[in-house]
Amino acid sequence: MEKYTAAESRYDGMEFRRCGQSGVLLPKVSLGMWHNFGSVDAYERSRQILRYALDHGVTHLDLANNYGPAYGSAEETLGRVMDDDLRPYRDELFISTKAGYDMWPGPYGNWGSRKYLMASLDQSLKRMHLDYVDLFYSHRFDPETPVTETLQALVDIVRQGKALYVGISNWPLEPLRQAADYLKAHDTPLLIYQGRLNMLNRAPIEQGILDFCHQNGIGFIAFSPLAQGLLTNRYLQCQTGADGSISGIPGDSRMARAKFLRPEMLTDDLLRQLHQWNDEAQAEGRTLSEKALRWILEQQGVTSVLVGASSTEQLQANLRC
Repeated sequence: MEKYTAAESRYDGMEFRRCGQSGVLLPKVSLGMWHNFGSVDAYERSRQILRYALDHGVTHLDLANNYGPAYGSAEETLGRVMDDDLRPYRDELFISTKAGYDMWPGPYGNWGSRKYLMASLDQSLKRMHLDYVDLFYSHRFDPETPVTETLQALVDIVRQGKALYVGISNWPLEPLRQAADYLKAHDTPLLIYQGRLNMLNRAPIEQGILDFCHQNGIGFIAFSPLAQGLLTNRYLQCQTGADGSISGIPGDSRMARAKFLRPEMLTDDLLRQLHQWNDEAQAEGRTLSEKALRWILEQQGVTSVLVGASSTEQLQANLRC
């Protein structure tokens, strides 16, 4: 394959949004590498998606230590693509990773201890062939570890030059308040909160998290914006039978594989709601997925939406929101 050169037009069509009250601008659509970039996936396909992303202004790449499968392999894929293609563009990229969920056996490979967070980031940097990440997250709140231990580890990671900014993901509102206060007092302001938000799951709005972030100059990035594919056209042809059975589930879908989605989730009420939103989207000249992504971006305080992609065509479609 010939040497990669990024498209000169890569910033022409992308909207960038300020992340809270920071100096960071993020693309309205960011690329999440939770799936499709692991060791079980074809490297050249992953490579093409990452190249397409930069060619179209998707500068933010979001990872975590255990993304794959196998654990760590999404970071390894990025490290390989950095060496093959993206190294000359490192300063145009905003790369994040996380630690907080299960990563390795024993008591030091999970949750939020200083031991785990620091060891995990060192491993992540080696896998990605990077000297630093732009953003490092505590991936989930640890109710057993003192919150100040987790937060001080984040502060020290920035002071060590291993991350430029810190974020938190999946933390409840009250610990989020503590985090914002502690990090600000230690000259490491909380850059961003990552939470699950979509038209079917509005918890960050209902719990006051999105409003808190907006009022306190903290960015917000939404993951699972399409509800694992429910908010696409994948399941619109499905029907429920009188006996409760579900027909029309695509054979290659996550629901068919019972991977994150289960057939019993497709109730009559949900299918009616999906069809209503799809009719509204068509009246607006959009697809259901475009409507779902645009709905998130219209919420006050949202900086970016994280989309996955199994192909360049899928990423292209999501960029039309």
